Order: sequence, then C-alpha cells, then structure tokens
Amino acid sequence: MSSPLRITHIHGDRITVTEERRGVELISYVYRPEAAWEAPKPYIHPLRTLADNVVSDYRPNDHRWHKGLQMTASHLSGQNLWGGNTYVHGQDYQPLPELVGSMAHLGFDEVTAQAGRAVITERLSWRHHDGTHWADELRRIELHDVEHGVGHPEPAAGDTAPGAEHAGPDTAPAGAGGSWTLTWSSAVTNRRSEPLRFGSPTTHGREAAGYTGLFWRGPRAFRGGRITGPDGEGPGLMGTQAPWLAYSGEHDGADGHATLIFRHAPENDHSGAGGTHPAHWFVRNEPFAAVAPSFAFHEELELAPGDTLARRYRITVADGAWDRDQITEYLAEHPW
Repeated sequence: MSSPLRITHIHGDRITVTEERRGVELISYVYRPEAAWEAPKPYIHPLRTLADNVVSDYRPNDHRWHKGLQMTASHLSGQNLWGGNTYVHGQDYQPLPELVGSMAHLGFDEVTAQAGRAVITERLSWRHHDGTHWADELRRIELHDVEHGVGHPEPAAGDTAPGAEHAGPDTAPAGAGGSWTLTWSSAVTNRRSEPLRFGSPTTHGREAAGYTGLFWRGPRAFRGGRITGPDGEGPGLMGTQAPWLAYSGEHDGADGHATLIFRHAPENDHSGAGGTHPAHWFVRNEPFAAVAPSFAFHEELELAPGDTLARRYRITVADGAWDRDQITEYLAEHPW
C-alpha cells in the first residue's frame, strides 16, 4: 500500500505535497507569476526523492528560465513560451522580449489527497506577449505509487538507522530509500482562428536542440550523469525514439544517487506509427542535466483551430542508481 500524502495550499503561490510517513515534501507546484522575460508559467520545484534529496534545479545562472519540471513551448507560431532569448537561424539566440509569452494560471478544479494519491487539476491560458489568448490547457498532475525501500525497516523515533554511520557512496540510511511516481497530463486546445505551429530550435535550424514540451532540468550535481534507454546509453540517445528514458545522477551534500525514469503513455504513440505526430527524446548530461519528451524535435507540429493536443507522461523518482534491469523490472510491475 502506498504511503499517505498530504496537501498544503498557499493560495496564490504554491501547492506542496508531503509524504506523511517521513514528512518529506515531494513536490512544490508553484503557480505565482514570475519575471516576464522568463515566460511566466507554473512549475514544479523542488522535486525530491523519498530520502529527501532534491533532484531539480531552479533559475540556474546559465538559463534563468529553467525551473524544475515545467510544460514549455520554445517556438509557438513565432512566440516563445519557454523564456529567455529566442533562437533565430543565422543569428543564434537573440533577446527578443516582444516574443516572450506566458502560460497563466486560471484556477484549480481539483486539489485532493486520499488513498495514497494526490491530484492537482488546473486550467491555464496560453498567451501571446501582448496578452492575447491563444490556447486553453487542462492540466492534471498526480502523485502515486509511493513505495519505501524493500528490506529497510523504518527506525524507531529518535533511533539512528542501523549502519547509517557507515553509509557508503550509494547507500542511504536504513529505510531512507524508495520511489514514487508523478503522472503529468496536458490537453492544449487551440483557440485561435488559425493553426498553432509548435516547433523547437532544431525545426528552426539549430542541430540537436529539439527541446519543447514537458522539460526537466536536473541539479548542477547531476552534470555528467548516466543516461539509459531500452536499447542504449549515453548522450547519443539525443533525438531518438523510445517508450522510456532514464537519468541517474549523484547528489551533492548527501551520499548516493537518484534515478528519474521518464515514459510515454501508450496513447502518446511516440513513434508516430498510428499516424500521430512522433516524439523524440531531448536529453543532455553536458553542460547540464535535462530531459524532455519533445513533440516537435525534427518537424513542426501543427494544431488546427479548435483541435486539442493531449499528452500524458510518467516520471518515477527513485533513490539509487538504477540499471536497465532494475528499470525494466519496475516498469513491468507498474504498467500504465
């Protein structure tokens, strides 16, 4: 049985979901508006493991608009709903604030926690820089499958976990390990009278920069981390297709590693085999850690007026450096 979850809502600012067994704040979902140049939009940060280690970054000095886990749109019919400078072919990245739009919070339809599952359902407006309403988004974020490490009993209150004083590089104190999963669903409906064109720096001429859509920025310590897919490893998986991709990194300030597993829902049809637009993985471990299941990596995605782009993803946050066998076993035991 999953551990109980508790929600704390600071209205106008953020929603925090806490795992009650250990009191770890697994996520903060921040929806207050921030700097216009950074394309204001809700985001998740910090994102934590069950052992209370942060596995996301916020406003790093190389890209101030990178904020934990967030839905982005780097090139959208001439607008930048990603933030920061805009890529222009032949001119590299340019400061064009008049192109930077936003994803504005409108309201929550559900904010609940019960039976080991927390749910946040939100309505948003995607907007041009001048405030013109371009699209509606219905977003649903769920936390579930909170599982403590097998074979690691919880220490009694006030006790030191056995072996904690001898913890090695990949060892957490007894009972500190485990995993949990976040499901992110977004349905974006075009409210313009003309198509919305989703693109990326790659569709606009920059090689191997197909980022757009759901985007995770890892902490600085995760630089140089391990990238694993079903059939390969390493940064060479940039631009490839697969149902899942995992990233493992080593913490600063705490012994051990963490692994994040990103996967497509079956209905995403990531390969495009069923006629829908294919997705490709954007992934880097240098000069920073980042993963995005991009839906406009090599080619633009066109969304007709009134049509809806629906995508669903899962991210499992696990303590430890999981190898391919562990990941495959976990996914088989936790199917969609």
